[in-house]
Amino acid sequence: MVLSRYKWFVVGMLWFVCFFNYADRQAIYSVFPLLKSQMHLDNSQLAIVGSSFMWVYALSGPFAGMIGDRLQRKTLIIGGLIFWSLVTVATAFSTTYWQLVLFRALEGLGEAFYFPASMSLVSDYHGRDTRSRAMAIHQSSVYAGTIAGGAVAGHLGQYYGWRSSFYLFGGLGTLLGIILLTLLKEPARGQSEQSGDDAGHGALRLNKDLFATIRRTFEHRMVPVLISVFVGANFVAMIFLTWMPTFLLEKFHMSLSMAGLSGTAYIQIASVLGVMTGGFLADRFARRSRAGRMWTQSLGLLLGIPFIFLAGWTLSVPLLVLGMTGFGFSKGLYDANIWASLYDVVTPENRATALGLMNSIGWLGGSVAPLAVARAAESYGMGVAISASSVVYLVVGLLLIFGIRSFMKPAATVPAAS
Repeated sequence: MVLSRYKWFVVGMLWFVCFFNYADRQAIYSVFPLLKSQMHLDNSQLAIVGSSFMWVYALSGPFAGMIGDRLQRKTLIIGGLIFWSLVTVATAFSTTYWQLVLFRALEGLGEAFYFPASMSLVSDYHGRDTRSRAMAIHQSSVYAGTIAGGAVAGHLGQYYGWRSSFYLFGGLGTLLGIILLTLLKEPARGQSEQSGDDAGHGALRLNKDLFATIRRTFEHRMVPVLISVFVGANFVAMIFLTWMPTFLLEKFHMSLSMAGLSGTAYIQIASVLGVMTGGFLADRFARRSRAGRMWTQSLGLLLGIPFIFLAGWTLSVPLLVLGMTGFGFSKGLYDANIWASLYDVVTPENRATALGLMNSIGWLGGSVAPLAVARAAESYGMGVAISASSVVYLVVGLLLIFGIRSFMKPAATVPAAS
């Protein structure tokens, strides 16, 4: 009974860590107009400020994942939180373009260790019956943090200057890290797989050969499909996260505060509803099919196509809100099972490595989006560039369905440990 309660308490603690993870990274996008005017930056330079985080975050992913399978995950989670929070504070002291790029890159390094370690830790507290729900609840913090980062940074930026939100989020994140030192406990690796329906992975044996670990991670043919789909989904997500506040300010003439709020709130609140729905549906579908979580993801991708197109194309504010809300809900259906689907085809001892690799490749793909849209907007307009990204959702949605039908047949099994 105590373990049953604590495993949900763990999700709650990590929810707040992830909240600051996303609030810190999102805050800068809402103050792009201020940085543009005060530091005399153009859209391409702003895109590099945004992408510098993603480049380092992505390139650090494989290393962070392998470390997460070898060191205590609690230490990586809390150490990463304190490190990136201090970097967030340091960002507020930037006075030049290259200082912004440097601190954003360092923040990417600190945050890279969080997801591989935290999702591996959650999977050891939650087995097949509750894993999607646990990860869906945790995923809701991504949206809450994004809303807070965008809205608070926009509001504080308008009235107190662009630096104020970085002091706030960085200070609170550091305080949270100190508090969690005594509350967060490290579980035994693979403990949720050793009983009931999840038994069958066998005793955990950590392969110290890094290349052998990577080969083993890709043994199931569905893994590269899931990673490819994540690249496309992340590409579209980064377009909305990076440019939507600026798009609303320039096309719909909203204030900085309102653009920061509207550019995140509609999408992210709808994503919370989508992620909770996706977690509930996926746990039910997974009882009937090993591909149940993946089918839920494919539904979200295909459902999101018309809403993405609408958000960039319409000149009507009500239809814009509909487009952003519909996209957010669809995105949540997909996001609820990003890691749970991966863990259905990867053994417990390789989970942090697998997540690190997937996160790395996905964010490398996503890092292209801000600059690609900035360049496309120069020729075709920001709205056209946003609408065109609906094609990406179509392609990866069909790819996921192809992978499910080809590689997730009923007889398929998760590779056993050797």
